[in-house]
Amino acid sequence: MLIEFKVANYRSIAKEQILSLIPDKRKSDFTSNIMLNGKHKALNAIALYGANASGKSNLLLSMSLLDKLINLSGASSSTTKLPYDPFLLQEGWQKRPTYFEITFIIDEVRYRYGLEYHQDRVTSEWLYRKTAGREVNVFLREDEIIDTSSALKGNTRVIDAAIESTRPNALFLSMCDNFNIKEAKTIFQWFRKFQMIDGLNIETIGTVHMWEDADYREKIRTYMSKLDLGLADVDVITKNFDTSELPDSLSDGMKSQLTKQLSGAKSFDIIAKHTFFSQEGAVTDELLSWKFAERESAGTNKAFQLSGPVLWTLTNGGVLIIDEIEAKLHPIMTLETINLFLDKQTNPNNAQLIFATHNTNLLTYSELRRDQIYFCEKNTREATEIYSLSDFVYLDDSKERPDTDKEKRYIEGRYGAVPVLSDFHSLKLIPNGEKR
Repeated sequence: MLIEFKVANYRSIAKEQILSLIPDKRKSDFTSNIMLNGKHKALNAIALYGANASGKSNLLLSMSLLDKLINLSGASSSTTKLPYDPFLLQEGWQKRPTYFEITFIIDEVRYRYGLEYHQDRVTSEWLYRKTAGREVNVFLREDEIIDTSSALKGNTRVIDAAIESTRPNALFLSMCDNFNIKEAKTIFQWFRKFQMIDGLNIETIGTVHMWEDADYREKIRTYMSKLDLGLADVDVITKNFDTSELPDSLSDGMKSQLTKQLSGAKSFDIIAKHTFFSQEGAVTDELLSWKFAERESAGTNKAFQLSGPVLWTLTNGGVLIIDEIEAKLHPIMTLETINLFLDKQTNPNNAQLIFATHNTNLLTYSELRRDQIYFCEKNTREATEIYSLSDFVYLDDSKERPDTDKEKRYIEGRYGAVPVLSDFHSLKLIPNGEKR
């Protein structure tokens, strides 16, 4: 269960920004959106609004980047450059480290893990654990000095070996996982359920791999049937690589090389099955089939691609991050996808959804609490800042009521985080030489 994420000095983000999933105790709307794990509480979804180029994607990418750093660090070489991409629009930030910190719950134990890094080295790294008592540090790192406490359980020689093996550009947490230190492996299992997808360009392969499991196959078929896409059924056909599918324009040498590389590889086709009607318009027993990619809409293709990550996260618990969730989807389909995470019946495993969107209808029709709605905009120095509707205060010190027309107020610019456009009348849109 994700509790909080912090980031500083990454792309358009300069000063520390905090995305919190801790419920606001002052808010009583939609209490069913609060998940429980022992004494810990967290929200089941966060929506992120903002103008184009406000930094929404950068915030979500920073979460995904932390996941990649943790999972890939242990396998990198001593010359691997870290993905250092600091804020460039103000002097001095290019010399500061990028900063990430994440707080999460595993089996009622709260962990707080973070790091700071430049392109060639990790400058600091830390892990804290909190059970019933106070928070204790598991390890603290400053440059190449790594201090572990008695809270890090394991064979002393193994821990010392992990310390000795930690390169300047590698994470100590990742090396602990490489050396099979139990607590690190537990944390890595949590991050296995942490994934981000781009709503504009979702990879199909994840859903196809899930299709090989009979239980998931039935879940995907049920999901697709409930979306009113006109499908009678869906199927996935996997086949071995066939040299005859290579383009004729390729040289014989290139064909030979690709044949060697792709020998034993498999490809797949997603098949849509539709009801076939008689000449009189009656339903027949026949189904007409074709490939998704050839005849189905972009929205239907996305629905299939999205079904895998959504159903996997709901089944296993975890965190699903989606940028541009509404892309290519009807607003009702977007709403129902979000509702899967808000409804305890369809989300019994405390899965969490974090998404960026421009769909303002959700402010009216979704049952999102005020502390589940975040806004993203740039300040006068072109740096991204985020804030929650729960913390929004008007000049007269009044706060937003739960029954307010949030969509209308957002469109009117009362919350900020909307584009401020110039007057387009200055554009010369009539042909040269003609008079209006």
